[in-house]
Amino acid sequence: MIDLLIQTLQPLGYPIRKQGSLNPNEAYPDTMFTYWNRGSYGDEFYDNDENSTIWEFDLNVYSVDPDLVESLLLDAKRLLKAQGFVASGKGHDIASDVEYQTGRGITVLKIEK
Repeated sequence: MIDLLIQTLQPLGYPIRKQGSLNPNEAYPDTMFTYWNRGSYGDEFYDNDENSTIWEFDLNVYSVDPDLVESLLLDAKRLLKAQGFVASGKGHDIASDVEYQTGRGITVLKIEK
């Protein structure tokens, strides 16, 4: 499911990294996506077995351009919804590790049958 999340975002043309995976010596890209898999949960229990899995992700975008942060997150949401992900709302502000970037995030769900 992580591969599908990444593949869906790739057409936007920005780096996509697992949250916290940047090497300490690596410079932050001017704009990037990060994701974190919050968990995967069994659902639709029949005959004592789970028949689907709900994947939950935090998806964040960071940029030196505050306007791009908002528009890029909405572009990502549009692509994700077209691939069957659930992404509601317009996101929330998130802190950045570097003072010259702003961030915006959203929670994304995907049901795997």
